[in-house]
Amino acid sequence: MISVLIAEDMHLVRGAMAALLSMESDIKVVGETGHGDEVVRSCMELRPDVALIDIGLPGTDGLTATAQLRRRLPECATVILTGLATPAALCRALDVGARGFVVKDTPADQLAGCVRRVAAGEQVVDPELAVAALHAKRNPLTARELEVLGAAAEGAPVGEIADRLCLSGGTVRNYLARILTKVGARTRVEAVRIARQAGWLWSDDPAELGVIRYR
Repeated sequence: MISVLIAEDMHLVRGAMAALLSMESDIKVVGETGHGDEVVRSCMELRPDVALIDIGLPGTDGLTATAQLRRRLPECATVILTGLATPAALCRALDVGARGFVVKDTPADQLAGCVRRVAAGEQVVDPELAVAALHAKRNPLTARELEVLGAAAEGAPVGEIADRLCLSGGTVRNYLARILTKVGARTRVEAVRIARQAGWLWSDDPAELGVIRYR
């Protein structure tokens, strides 16, 4: 029997998924939650084989919750649920360790099949979306450049970025200049937008990856 936890904040969607999966003879829904802050705690308590996690959960978003769960309970396979799939969101989901990536209107039999496959250790992604992700622009930024850009995205001035990352102000300015050149941006704000939309820099707002967080 494959045990499943569903993390989805839309009650009707969560209830429908739970009802449909419960009809499968080899799948048992052991828990449900509608808030991102409860995902890891619920999974640690219930120890499901598979966690279906909405990408746009309130509180801790689905991708961050997936990354946390990957560290705390790696034996639990995670599947990201989304209302609108984009290559950037897929790349981010795979980066944080998701085993599956499916849209919410996936037919019941296909969702059940996804649960079975990820529980067996497979990775399940829509083929067309996977191809689109493969053709997406690769991240040209180094890990250090992403740190600098991430700090800039929070609105930190050069001096604060330098203090935070133990760099000199001149070094931070050099990093920012290289970042603008690499991503083809004219301003720091434009560079942040490009990096977020491409999935290189994670935003607190999943809408910037082409998905919607429902409140």
